Amino acid sequence: MMSAMIESPPILLSWWVLHLIAFSLVSLHCLQRRRNASSTILWIFIAWSFPVIGPLLYLSFGVDRVGDRGYLKFLADEHLLETRKGTQIAAPRAYWHNLTGAPAENEYQREFNRTLDALIPDHPALSGNSLTPLVNGDEAYPLMLAAIRSAKHHIHLQSFIIGNDIISHEFMDALVAKAKAGVQVRLLYDRFGSTKAHFGGLFLKAHGVPNFKVSGWTQANPLKRQFQINLRNHRKSLIVDGTRAFFGGVNLHDENTSTHKNGPIRDYHFKVKGPLVQELQYSFLRDWYFITEESPKNLLTEQYFPHAEPAGTVTARLINSGPSTVEDVATESFFNSIILAKTQILAVTPYFVPPDDILRALRSAALRGVDVRLVVPKENNHRYAGFASRALYETLLLAGVRIFERHPPFMHAKALVIDGEFALIGTANIDVRSLHLNYETCVAVYSAEFTDAMKCIIHEDINNSDEVLLADWRKRPQHRRLLENLAALMSPVL
Repeated sequence: MMSAMIESPPILLSWWVLHLIAFSLVSLHCLQRRRNASSTILWIFIAWSFPVIGPLLYLSFGVDRVGDRGYLKFLADEHLLETRKGTQIAAPRAYWHNLTGAPAENEYQREFNRTLDALIPDHPALSGNSLTPLVNGDEAYPLMLAAIRSAKHHIHLQSFIIGNDIISHEFMDALVAKAKAGVQVRLLYDRFGSTKAHFGGLFLKAHGVPNFKVSGWTQANPLKRQFQINLRNHRKSLIVDGTRAFFGGVNLHDENTSTHKNGPIRDYHFKVKGPLVQELQYSFLRDWYFITEESPKNLLTEQYFPHAEPAGTVTARLINSGPSTVEDVATESFFNSIILAKTQILAVTPYFVPPDDILRALRSAALRGVDVRLVVPKENNHRYAGFASRALYETLLLAGVRIFERHPPFMHAKALVIDGEFALIGTANIDVRSLHLNYETCVAVYSAEFTDAMKCIIHEDINNSDEVLLADWRKRPQHRRLLENLAALMSPVL
């Protein structure tokens, strides 16, 4: 008994020393670069208040950047391929620059491109595209499956969520059939978002099938000193034969179809033909290389980047973002889209928990007379995100922003339409996770015809919504205010 009492203080002291070391390491890592002050303070508080658990949570969810070695290696390998004498490989960037013929058509496009030219000079605006909006899986899935079944050379499919249901199996069966017929198939999924498929054996269908390669995206690998569960690949794209593609918010899950008991999740997806397909192709192959390290000699070939003929009149520009990029490209894109608006902003997002600068830009636009309308789901599938979103309503309503809560089923759609001539579409929500933590694909679209189509779709959502009025909103119960403000404290890590 006496011996145990004597040994206790040294053991307790050792724990305190370890706790102080772990806390110091977390604090130093947080302060290595300038980041959101609220997020930094929150993680330092968690690391101090919860010994062992706090630092582990920070390792898993607080690290919001990864090294650029994988991407830099890809660029280096690409450069070697471009400069090899006598090669017949047509490097994708050569195509993009040859096909750039997209001079700015108006002041908005010139101003917006000025920012993107500085941030992503290697992804220029491309003219000659056909871009068709598709609503829900009911419209997207049949066209995607038809494209897969008509593939001649290759199919590249990427999704954040792949379920273990009828729709997922239908897509997998179609991919397996094409692989057996000699078509090269690559399937990339996010291991966190596709947990049911990953552990449910869906991908075993591809096991041993020639020409079929499957890989799961993850930044969590303790053997490689990677613990970033937080850094997820939220992209969804399908590229077939390098000539046609699909991208947007629709995952592969039966909840996106009318056959589901709760009705289809409301979502936007897009069919693409033209030069933009090559941008989506390169985006997929960059992610594929990052995870698999398959040789660029196999990836950067004419078969994957065939000559892109003009397919329409739409000018569009790919905006890829993620925690391994140098700048916050997604945040800058949303911010500049909003501050350049002159007459109207239509914003649709399932999760509205934006950084302060995006929130301030929306308020500023409304205050200077821009018609700002925000469409969000009435019932959110992530309750804490819904509460955090509602904590921002009053400050927006006071500035003149109109807020519409769409009736169920859940709305997963995302789009930003400006002045009837510009649209920002893709996978990014207007929240901290999409703008800072996830790997996302957005497309800037300069086309009055396309934005007219998007406005019609968004107005359908507004017509199926309840408008939030300031006088009524202020009458909500006190306990709701407390829940909203409590959830808002977690905004930096939502």
